[in-house]
Amino acid sequence: MKDYKNKYIDFTDDTERSLYGIHNAYLENCKFEGPQDGESCLKETGDLYIKNCYFGLRYPLWHNHDSIIENCQMPETCRAALWYDENLLIKNLDCNGIKAIRECNNIKVEDSYFNSPEFCWLSNNIQLENVKLISEYPFLHVKNAKFNKLDMKGKYSFQYSQDILITNSNLDTKDAFWHCKNVTVKDSVVKGEYLAWYSENLTFINCKIIGTQPLCYAKNLKIIDCEMIGCDLSFENSTVDVNVIGHIDSVKNAMGKITADSIGEIIKDDYAKGVCEITIRQK
Repeated sequence: MKDYKNKYIDFTDDTERSLYGIHNAYLENCKFEGPQDGESCLKETGDLYIKNCYFGLRYPLWHNHDSIIENCQMPETCRAALWYDENLLIKNLDCNGIKAIRECNNIKVEDSYFNSPEFCWLSNNIQLENVKLISEYPFLHVKNAKFNKLDMKGKYSFQYSQDILITNSNLDTKDAFWHCKNVTVKDSVVKGEYLAWYSENLTFINCKIIGTQPLCYAKNLKIIDCEMIGCDLSFENSTVDVNVIGHIDSVKNAMGKITADSIGEIIKDDYAKGVCEITIRQK
């Protein structure tokens, strides 16, 4: 094993691909940066243990496999980190560059922070545990993922995602879960406008759902023991099986079954496409 332990290596000569292709190596306290355009420092690498390192350049870990990344920093200048990677364990990463994690497979991230406008696109088998995320377009076309204790502030999140389980999380977002399939959200807060339009097989269990015009044009939507706050014009043209604890501001042209303690307004206009069985507990 090539051992860089306790050797502070400062790659400031602006060398491109400074450690290209290395395998079976231990890197600790390394610093990758340069005044101009050095990049791709650990491209086509594998079987690495990377600890306490600083990545200040673009494209640091492309085509990497079977590695551990721990207590590392990636500032804003570290753009497009972690592309085409496989079998990575990432712990305590502070990542602030755009386009982090793309087209990756089997990635587990723990106790980390990301500020990345386009985060985790086109990736498969992703696990996040206790991660804080700021992003504009996170999780586009993500498949087979499990997220626990995800604290996210974003906008257009989880679009076209499939086979996702989210638990114990706080999602402050906007047009989330559009066109998603087979997604379950449990014990979480989901805040945002126009939630989950055109989704299929989406389930919320014991959640707090907040925001205007949620869950429209959805197929096989299930809501089990959830709260809905500020949710007007809900479920338009959706097929639903809904059990809400508390009040729904309004329901429009839904199809299926809805149970709630109260509903402010039930709208069925000329564009309604089916029948909805509505049960009001207080009455």
